[in-house]
Amino acid sequence: MTRILLLSFFLFSIVSTAQLQSPSEFLGYELGTEFTRHHEVVDYYEYLAKEAPDRVKLTVYGQTNERRPLLLVYVSSAENISNLESIRQEHLKDTEGTGNSSKAIVWLSYNVHGNESVSTEASMQTIFDLLTSKSSYLENTVVIMDPCINPDGRDRYSNWYNQYKNAPYQVDPNSKEHNEGWWNGRSNHYMFDLNRDWAWLTQVESQNRIKVYNEWLPHVHVDFHEQGVDNPYYFAPAAEPYHEVITNFQRDFQVTLGKNHAKYFDANGWFYFTKEIFDLFYPSYGDTYPTYNGAIGMTYEQGGSGRGGLGVITKIGDTLTLKDRIAHHYTTGLSTIEVSSNNSDKLNTEFRKFYKNRSFKYKSYVLNGNSDKMDALKALLNKHKIKFGSPSKGSAKGFNYATGSNGSAAISDNSLVVSTNQTKGTLVKVLFEPNAKLSDSLTYDITAWSLPYAYGLDAIASTSQINAQPDNKSVSQANHGDIRQDAYAYMSEWKSMKNARFLAELLTAGIRVRNTHYPFTLDGKSYQRGSLIITKADNKHKNDFIPKLTEIAAKHYVKLQSTPTGFVDSGKDFGSSYVQMITKPKVAILSGKPTSTLRFGEIWHFFEQQLHYPLTVIDSDYWGKVDLNDYQILILPGGNYNNAISENQLKKLKEWVKSGGKLIAMGGSINGIDGEKGFSIKKKEIPKDSTKNKPKPHKNTQRERIKNAITGAIFKTKVDNTHPLGYGYGTDYFTLKLGSESYDYLKNGNAVYLESNTKPVSGFAGSDAQKKVGNSLVFGVESFGKGQVIYMVDNPLFRGFWENGKLFFANALFMVD
Repeated sequence: MTRILLLSFFLFSIVSTAQLQSPSEFLGYELGTEFTRHHEVVDYYEYLAKEAPDRVKLTVYGQTNERRPLLLVYVSSAENISNLESIRQEHLKDTEGTGNSSKAIVWLSYNVHGNESVSTEASMQTIFDLLTSKSSYLENTVVIMDPCINPDGRDRYSNWYNQYKNAPYQVDPNSKEHNEGWWNGRSNHYMFDLNRDWAWLTQVESQNRIKVYNEWLPHVHVDFHEQGVDNPYYFAPAAEPYHEVITNFQRDFQVTLGKNHAKYFDANGWFYFTKEIFDLFYPSYGDTYPTYNGAIGMTYEQGGSGRGGLGVITKIGDTLTLKDRIAHHYTTGLSTIEVSSNNSDKLNTEFRKFYKNRSFKYKSYVLNGNSDKMDALKALLNKHKIKFGSPSKGSAKGFNYATGSNGSAAISDNSLVVSTNQTKGTLVKVLFEPNAKLSDSLTYDITAWSLPYAYGLDAIASTSQINAQPDNKSVSQANHGDIRQDAYAYMSEWKSMKNARFLAELLTAGIRVRNTHYPFTLDGKSYQRGSLIITKADNKHKNDFIPKLTEIAAKHYVKLQSTPTGFVDSGKDFGSSYVQMITKPKVAILSGKPTSTLRFGEIWHFFEQQLHYPLTVIDSDYWGKVDLNDYQILILPGGNYNNAISENQLKKLKEWVKSGGKLIAMGGSINGIDGEKGFSIKKKEIPKDSTKNKPKPHKNTQRERIKNAITGAIFKTKVDNTHPLGYGYGTDYFTLKLGSESYDYLKNGNAVYLESNTKPVSGFAGSDAQKKVGNSLVFGVESFGKGQVIYMVDNPLFRGFWENGKLFFANALFMVD
């Protein structure tokens, strides 16, 4: 590839074996002079599939929340396309050590962040040249292209830019066209970052994509991104930390690819950097998840993002154009395919080795606990094609997650075993290991995610292989229990999100429900605080009460116990003041600045896709005009609230709470309501150490700074499960702490808190940060007049995957009263 060739890719192609139209010819404008809307991108790929069906296969693998299609495009030689399924099957045999594949499989993923929009544009030029001037790469290579992982975000950005740009465009970075609003184009419909969802699969785009990805498990995967406008291009090799499971070949091949990219960038005088910032550790990225499944997984980062527009002036006075950005991504994309094609035999050989050569310390993970949480974990494992099983009764010895030391646990019929002795064994090790080994504490994302902690399950990591019978069920198919027509009441446990969804649908259907704030026993069965009680008397107004109750219980696999009496064996009778009606709350949430789009999106998604309960969104632009008395609950998502809430707004909030409102303040929003003029919560102050004022070398600045940081570490906390916020939990909870900001204990209502021992059980926390979070609040409730303020210092809904935190949020909605 020469400088002349790169320049020519913006010109109309006049030589094509199939006389295909270039993107510029098809779209009617020169590529890089407009942002192409998603439906136009789809049109171009459909055109190629129609005009070159022997070399292009197009499939739709799903649909977004806003009904845009998700495309995959297979491009290769005519012979390979005609044998595509046999190539796939032979390739997958390599994971079992029985294959003899010779083709290189390269998967290119574009535009996972909607406002990092250049890569979709580059994808069109890339496939065109693969079908024309670069077709020789395809003789031994199958290229799978996802032109746009995030169509909803991309169209949000491109429509916004087309609306606000100057004519033709303005390069001044202060111009409106370079400054998106609060809801920018980065995220998907629910404001989730899809590049952090590969392992957790909370979003429909991820769920649909992973089905097809696991049908191929490519040798090479590239995730195309953009970064700040002033940054040069980034490509592999990645930065430390690398996870310890990453093989020497995976490391070395990144270098091979990087040197080939550098050859082209050097020839054109383009700036780039490698081995910095973007590491290979957190498992839910578009580079790490493929890596842990045997691929050479990589992130490529072009300067630009939402601020780039069609052209912008950088800080050194150069103009960065969309054409420039396209050329760079186009170059690394073709270079990746070139190197893969030239090394197809090596890629196949090493891919087989990846799946054959395993020697992990822990051979089996044995899990016990809440069956509902176990079902939630099984559902995730099935999506990843991770096998699990039911072991024979006995005991397991190994590392005990609850105690942080070696121990043993009984194995019952309800236990679950996940072994590393399977095709997805490396991924199992990464997702389940108690504490991932960090080669460098300077990392790009959270450093702890172990699934037993995330799902609230007791676990033993055993160095022995524990045999188990295969179990591929996702949900325990429990019946809805004994719903007798002549019963006085029907009772249900309160222990998981399954129960929360059940309650939410009952309330939405107009069925009245009570809960107990005191344990009781009845008919030989014990019921803990929070248990649901549905009486006939409360629902005599509802003609279809029994059929509706039966239907909803069956839908959620909730087992109800019928009783002919409200007279309990021990505890409080059903007419006691300790057995209260659960009100159907009308819930509002604040959106817009100062809230974080990600934190807002987690709550929005929780209500609509997990709890299935109505939520009113009130924007900060007009919330001062809203009568809060119309709502029983107001949620303040995390964000940057410093000086964001005025005295008048705070006064209004306090009056609303005092009159009976329930305020849920999460993360950074607590900063907006604490202090002398706010509520009583106080930020934790740590005495300063005078020795820290000593001069330190500038080169150590970053290392010194991380002493105060917590990069997503797991801490063991105490739970007061007699408090309504702690209903359904044991006495311990493992929280994912994302920072060192901490608050003193409340005078009363400390439902979840850290004690003095603050060493994380998993992940990195700086030495100074550990001191700061000692004896601090995690979740608590302050009574204020007739209402309450619920503080959630840590985020129980983080990225939608911290399953064990979700019941705390449901408790805040329904149990705290």
